[in-house]
Amino acid sequence: MINLELLRSMSKSDDNITRFQDILGLRFRDPDLLTQALTHRSFVNEYADEDSSIRDNERLEFLGDAVLDIIVADMLFQKYPDVSEGELTRLRAALVRTESLAQLGTQFQLGEFLRLGHGEEITGGRQRITILCRAFEAVIGALYLDSGMGAVKDFVTLSLLELLDYVIENNLHLDARSQLQERIQARLSIAPSYRLAEAQGPDHAREFRVEVSIGESIIGSGSGASKRAAAQDAARAALQQLEALGLPELNESEDQSD
Repeated sequence: MINLELLRSMSKSDDNITRFQDILGLRFRDPDLLTQALTHRSFVNEYADEDSSIRDNERLEFLGDAVLDIIVADMLFQKYPDVSEGELTRLRAALVRTESLAQLGTQFQLGEFLRLGHGEEITGGRQRITILCRAFEAVIGALYLDSGMGAVKDFVTLSLLELLDYVIENNLHLDARSQLQERIQARLSIAPSYRLAEAQGPDHAREFRVEVSIGESIIGSGSGASKRAAAQDAARAALQQLEALGLPELNESEDQSD
């Protein structure tokens, strides 16, 4: 039996690929590569029985991740000839972290064009940072296969440079948890505590929200694709709040343990 839903999805996908290429400012010689880059595993799980040729984007994601690492490393090496290996490593990590690449994907309206299964769709998959990051890496992998490394560099370098400015301006390459702990311990002789406030999404695309507190006072919250990333984001938010408002007043009865 013909699956009308699949046929409608395929017809819509052709239109989406054209629109998405317009937004990217690219023309793929093989648009099927871009279609695969936008295809989440949940879509394959729903429709593979009707069309065994459907492939998810995970292999392209693997390739795109490696391509981005090379491009980012080369860009930083050329831009900062006197910067140490350790600092370059921290900058690269900040540029290719899940949240940063999801941000780049959002700039190109990537979520709008993803091919998702119904369940992923209704649970907010188009906005999920892990899905956006992996799909952006898959697009990079598809472009590399379609047009080579030079095309990828031409496409992504300006966006990476803009992202680099954002990373440096917001100290995203620094260890925010260490900075926060040093600042609070120097003033209050206690350490901040972190609590997992929320975890949502399926196991393969989990997102976490963490709160950081001094005693009973919550001073920041952050989200990320891992508990560690969410804690770093929370620490950055706390540092910004402390810069603006200073340290909160603590009562002697409040729990000041880590």
